Amino acid sequence: MEFIQKNKKWLGVLSLLVIVFLLFLYQSNVNQETQQTSIDSLLLEDSAVTDQVSASEESVENQKEVEVIPNLVIDVKGAVTAPGVYEMEPGNRIHHVISKAGGLTKEANELLINLAAPLEDGMVIYVPKQGEEQAMPALVQGNSANPSSPSSEGMVNINQATSEQLQTLTGIGPSKAEAILSYREENGLFKSIEDLKNVSGIGEKTFEKLKEEITIN
Repeated sequence: MEFIQKNKKWLGVLSLLVIVFLLFLYQSNVNQETQQTSIDSLLLEDSAVTDQVSASEESVENQKEVEVIPNLVIDVKGAVTAPGVYEMEPGNRIHHVISKAGGLTKEANELLINLAAPLEDGMVIYVPKQGEEQAMPALVQGNSANPSSPSSEGMVNINQATSEQLQTLTGIGPSKAEAILSYREENGLFKSIEDLKNVSGIGEKTFEKLKEEITIN
C-alpha cells in the first residue's frame, strides 16, 4: 500500500499508456478489416464485370453463328377465300398457308389436298372445286415438280403451266398468257383443251394453231 501511495502518479500514467496502446491496437485491427472488405468488394465487382463482358462476347459470337433462313414464298390458287402469294416461315405446312389465305371455300374439294404436306419455296398450291377430280393431275407444284417440263410428252399442260411456259405456245404472248391464268384462277381448271377458246382473246384460229401443243393431263 505504501508503494502504491508513493507511486500513485506513475501508476496512473502507466495505466493511461496501456489504455492508449490497447485502443491503438483495436483501431488498427478495425482499419485492417475495413481495407480487406473494400478489397474483397472490388474483386467481386471486377469479377462480375468480367463475367458480363464474357457473356456479351459469347452472345455476339452465337448470333454470328446463327444462319438466317429466308421465308418461303407460296402461290395459293383455287377454292380459297383469298388467293394470292404469301410469305411463310420455314417448317410450315399446307394447312398453315391455306389458313393464311382465309381458309377453304364451300366449293373446295378438301379430299384432294394433303393439308399435312410441308411447304417448299416457290410452291404453287391449287385447291380444286367439287367436280374437278378428273381435271387435276397435280394439286401441288413445287421445286420438285420440274416446272420446266409441264408434261412428259413435251406438251404444255394448260392446267399447270406458268405464264412463261404458256408464252412458248404458238400465238400466245404475255397478255394472252395472263388471260389464261386469270381464267384458270376464276373458273377452275380446264375440263378439255377446247375450253381454252373461252378465254378472252383466244379465238378459233389461235386455238387451231396451238391445239397440238397443249394438254390438260
